[in-house]
Amino acid sequence: MISTAGVSLSYGSHKLFDDVNIKFVPGNCYGLIGANGAGKSTFLKILSGENNSYQGVVSITPGQRISFLRQDHFTLDDVPVLKAVILGQPQLSQVLAEKESLYAKENFTDADGVRAGELEGLFAELRGWEAESDAAVLLAGLGIGTELHEKLMRELRDTEKVKVLLAQALFGQPDILLLDEPTNHLDVTAIRWLEEFLLQYDKTVIVVSHDRHFLNQVCTHMADIDFSRIQLYTGNYDFWYESSQLALKQSQEKKKKNEDKAEELKAFIARFSANASKSRQATSRKKQLEKLTLDDIKPSSRKYPFVAFKAEREAGDQLLRVENLSKSIDGVKILDRVSFSLKKGDKVVFLGDTELAVTALFQILTEEMQPDSGSFTWGVTTSRSFFPKDNAGYFDHIDLNLIDWLRQYSPDQNENFVRGFLGRMLFSGDEATKKTKVLSGGERVRCMLSRMMLSNANVLILDGPTNHLDLESITSVNNSLMRFSGTILFSSHDQQFIQTVANRVIEIGSHGVTDHDQSYDEFIAQKVRHSY
Repeated sequence: MISTAGVSLSYGSHKLFDDVNIKFVPGNCYGLIGANGAGKSTFLKILSGENNSYQGVVSITPGQRISFLRQDHFTLDDVPVLKAVILGQPQLSQVLAEKESLYAKENFTDADGVRAGELEGLFAELRGWEAESDAAVLLAGLGIGTELHEKLMRELRDTEKVKVLLAQALFGQPDILLLDEPTNHLDVTAIRWLEEFLLQYDKTVIVVSHDRHFLNQVCTHMADIDFSRIQLYTGNYDFWYESSQLALKQSQEKKKKNEDKAEELKAFIARFSANASKSRQATSRKKQLEKLTLDDIKPSSRKYPFVAFKAEREAGDQLLRVENLSKSIDGVKILDRVSFSLKKGDKVVFLGDTELAVTALFQILTEEMQPDSGSFTWGVTTSRSFFPKDNAGYFDHIDLNLIDWLRQYSPDQNENFVRGFLGRMLFSGDEATKKTKVLSGGERVRCMLSRMMLSNANVLILDGPTNHLDLESITSVNNSLMRFSGTILFSSHDQQFIQTVANRVIEIGSHGVTDHDQSYDEFIAQKVRHSY
């Protein structure tokens, strides 16, 4: 178990945490959520002991071990992969190092023999003889084959390094597992494996993630950072979100009878409880949900941007035809004879062996890049709006406030009209006069979404629209694209976003193009089956 008592932390006049008292117990998986800048990663560092600048106390059950997944890909560059995983259990690694040093001595004394015996006993107690096989099992689950085990970390691709670091965090069954964005850069098969691993894990898990599908699958509780405090709620992310919206609705309907509210709550909880799977965590969560009362559910103070894409006119049936597009970048062929066609109403997620392939395709289709060969034709009734992965060109070297920046793309130049759009994206009052050069990544994305809404296009092309956004903004964009009546071409790492928006999957890889006439869930199920 790990708990905090009176934990407070300020940076200058900004109070990040104020008298946080919370307890995390074994058998539960806690999703740590909060708006961008709320302090999620900082709180994990406080729990892990990496940040000691706070006031208050962090208590851990004596003898328990913490493991912390960090996002640093370069600290182990000169370490072989298998050894990097075993380093996740520091005590075992220290025993191994001392053993190797001891047995390498030229003059081996009686005292050395005694110490060697102690080390061998400790080595066996820590499952040292099984360490390499245990590490190999974790690596295999995450898609790292045995041919990579003896390679140095520096020889791996970034996506492979991420998997090794995750295996390191999981190695040795830590008592308290802290995971900061564990699904970043993982492929779907690896994410599914991790979800199953955590569902069966009976220790304490605390995770920060922007992947709502992942939070819904593995979490028994939400730990919500709001107003410098952390409030604990039973249930996964969707339960927290919908229950907070229900509580807000009920608080606004003061005339409604308490009996009616209770019945609404009862039906709401029953619906979520019925969806619980047979896993240990889900069964435990179901029992906890059934014990909830009205007082346990509170409205969230979190603000959600208002995102609404509307097509000014309907597109014709013949929407897009792509024929034999090829493109090489820096001598490497990224696209090779790509061909497909889209019709009105298609909402297509594009998946690639590399993100660069999808980005290059989108840039070609929006005429930001020229293909080496091939052609594409848009229907004459289409109007298009593009959300690029790299938006620097829209903001860098531009010294405008947000009102004047957005006015460039507005059909109505009236300031009140432009302010209205900015207000929808949470830039109200003085926020609307901020200079573009001081915007955060998430704020830039919200500005780009405002620009797209003003276009009233009937075709939206979005390359990683959920990057840099908090969970609230992701939810708003997700819901808007689900309602959008036009055509969408998009890429994303957010599984729930893809599941709920896409009605078609197109894969772009070294093998060419595969157009899957199936839902994303069916596509993933097939992919996972083929991986075993």
